[in-house]
Amino acid sequence: MRYCIPPSFRLKAVIFLLIGLTLPLFSTAADKIKVVATFSVLADMVQQIAGDAVELTTLVGVDSDAHVYQIRPIDAKHVSEADLLVVNGLGFEGWLGRLEQSSGFNGRKVVASKSIEAIHHEADGHTDHPDSNLDPHAWHSLDNGRQYVANIAQALIELDPQNRVHYEDNLAHYLAAIDALDAELSARIATIPAGQRRVITSHDAFAYLARAYGFEFFSPQSISTESQPSARDVARLIRQIRQEGIGALFIENISDDRLMQQIASETDVKLGGKLYSGALSGPDEPASTYLAMMRHNVTVLLAAF
Repeated sequence: MRYCIPPSFRLKAVIFLLIGLTLPLFSTAADKIKVVATFSVLADMVQQIAGDAVELTTLVGVDSDAHVYQIRPIDAKHVSEADLLVVNGLGFEGWLGRLEQSSGFNGRKVVASKSIEAIHHEADGHTDHPDSNLDPHAWHSLDNGRQYVANIAQALIELDPQNRVHYEDNLAHYLAAIDALDAELSARIATIPAGQRRVITSHDAFAYLARAYGFEFFSPQSISTESQPSARDVARLIRQIRQEGIGALFIENISDDRLMQQIASETDVKLGGKLYSGALSGPDEPASTYLAMMRHNVTVLLAAF
């Protein structure tokens, strides 16, 4: 016997099927935890660990300077809604306290640099902040990068335990990629005699890279782009370049390059290319991820020797 299904029933069946297919999608989106990363390097690390399991917002985007960032009204909204706020710490985000207070943030915060061995600089007298003499650019060491991503993964697991396996698997793959890159860069840098690894950069952002791989960096600016070098500082640096035969100057993606152009002109030292210090590049540039940034910076440095 053949059954004839009434058109109205067929229509209801299609509607119920569509609803059934749609509901899990909306449910999944609603269940995603909201994560806010203060700047692009941290955002990429979160992306590598979490993938699509979270809803991710970045405050300071690519090619932007977190040292001088100006808080926007939308930032307070994002932070107020965040389940997890991922920050660098070490005094890097000087504006963060004001943002947390104005937003009424009451979620969980993870300091990605927790447990790393921070580099201390002499206080410059510009601030009495307790972290003002700590170098905040700790991600420029891949060893520190391992600690960063471990801290981020642990915070995600504690906040979202149902996705523990997902986070742990991604962390394991990411740590393996960091290990492979570290071995690659170490082997390449070892071909350059230690005494020749001396360069000038726009501001003092690469001390952790120097410590990891035996570079020596000089800079007319301190660890923050907020402080401007004096004429005396620049003159002293120019004398040092001439006396010690430093062979290359490097501009940074977040710095005004006019000062470096001036120094290059007065010393006849060539500009060796662009380094990425406090922000990643856009997707079509060579430093669009944390690991791509690390590989690019070392490649550009080595090309100058």
